Amino acid sequence: MCTVSFIYSNNVAILTHNRDEKTSRPSAIHPKPYLINNKTIYFPKDPQAGGTWFALTQSKTVLVLLNGAQEKHSPKPFYRKSRGLIVLDLISADSPIDEWNKIELSNIEPFTIVLFHESKLYQLRWNDVEKIILNLEVSQSYIWSSSTLYSEEVRKNREILFQDFLNSNILSPKEILHFHQYTNENDLENGLIINRNGKLITQSITQTVFDENKVVLSYVDLINHQEFTNLITQIII
Repeated sequence: MCTVSFIYSNNVAILTHNRDEKTSRPSAIHPKPYLINNKTIYFPKDPQAGGTWFALTQSKTVLVLLNGAQEKHSPKPFYRKSRGLIVLDLISADSPIDEWNKIELSNIEPFTIVLFHESKLYQLRWNDVEKIILNLEVSQSYIWSSSTLYSEEVRKNREILFQDFLNSNILSPKEILHFHQYTNENDLENGLIINRNGKLITQSITQTVFDENKVVLSYVDLINHQEFTNLITQIII
């Protein structure tokens, strides 16, 4: 997995995530709150490993996961811990950044994390050799595509499509969801919604919207054709 976009417009931060996954994995549990390290965390749950690819708190923190680092890697036969559990370790810490600086990631498969925390945006990356943290400009918009699924050429083409979208649309959460669901919809190999021979498909779209006083979490289950919205309505400040 997957595809992630970040857009900041009119004092609203919007993070949207497409989850690409093998059909052999069990269906995800729809987002709900869990208590982890005495902190309430909202996330859709992978029932196989118990982790997640998208997690948020009531204190304006959201963390999303992409498989792979800069470039595609050759997986090892065994890793000691799921990357989705690393997501929960980070977001349930008092400070995700402090936890990132000290967390041990040896024998963890490479990944990229997008973190929005205390109104700041970060890219956290583990490439099987070192941890890399990049401070990003919140005022800019970004799109990421997993290096394990999409070639450099495809990723660059998606960046062009994303820029075209930014230049020609009102940047509302609804329009961004539409972009994630229908862009290049006829390209089942590399469109934003994929179906590679029924074995690897885009299973869901998750989006969180932060404005000044509330958080809205939306979840589109593309397998069961269900949608859930407004799971969080009031932010704790």
